[in-house]
Amino acid sequence: MKLRRGFKKEASELAEEVRGELRLGPFDCLDPRRLAQHLEIPIIPLSEYSDICKDAQYLFSIEPDAFSAVTVFDNHQRLIMHNDSHSVPRQNSNLAHELSHGLLLHEPAAALDKKTGCRIWDPTNEEEADWLAGELLVTNKMALAVARGRFTPQHAMTKLCVSRQMLEWRLNMTGAFKRVQFEKAKRRKRRKIVSR
Repeated sequence: MKLRRGFKKEASELAEEVRGELRLGPFDCLDPRRLAQHLEIPIIPLSEYSDICKDAQYLFSIEPDAFSAVTVFDNHQRLIMHNDSHSVPRQNSNLAHELSHGLLLHEPAAALDKKTGCRIWDPTNEEEADWLAGELLVTNKMALAVARGRFTPQHAMTKLCVSRQMLEWRLNMTGAFKRVQFEKAKRRKRRKIVSR
């Protein structure tokens, strides 16, 4: 699925605006829990229900990869339930994704088809939320800083509290390494011209 024209620029600007509201620079860690407080969206960890609900117990301890996070609506109020058995970097990605749905004002929809019991999936909304979550967690400036060698990937992952998969996805999606190669080629070309 291809994102609509202009969406990536809008998402970058929105992420920068949100980071500004939280007084975060491009190399600072964005804690999704802090963003949720800022947006007044409660977050409930699945573990709170694992003792009283068999389904929650199953998802939390027996089959943790079956559930990451979900946004639940009560009229206009959003609430996020997430699987806190996951690693903190994965939880951050899950929460940033759900918060991105809110920031993008995606309309609430049924999670399951009543007839088939299958999950209802809006690929456009999901891709937009993925993209904005990536922008929030790993800025373009951070991706370029990693590509330029200012931060090692491990240092960036630790600093931002993101997974290797998230960092690598952002490095690929931003074209950071290609952009840095292009910059280097441009500088070499300029030096050749000056030295003639």
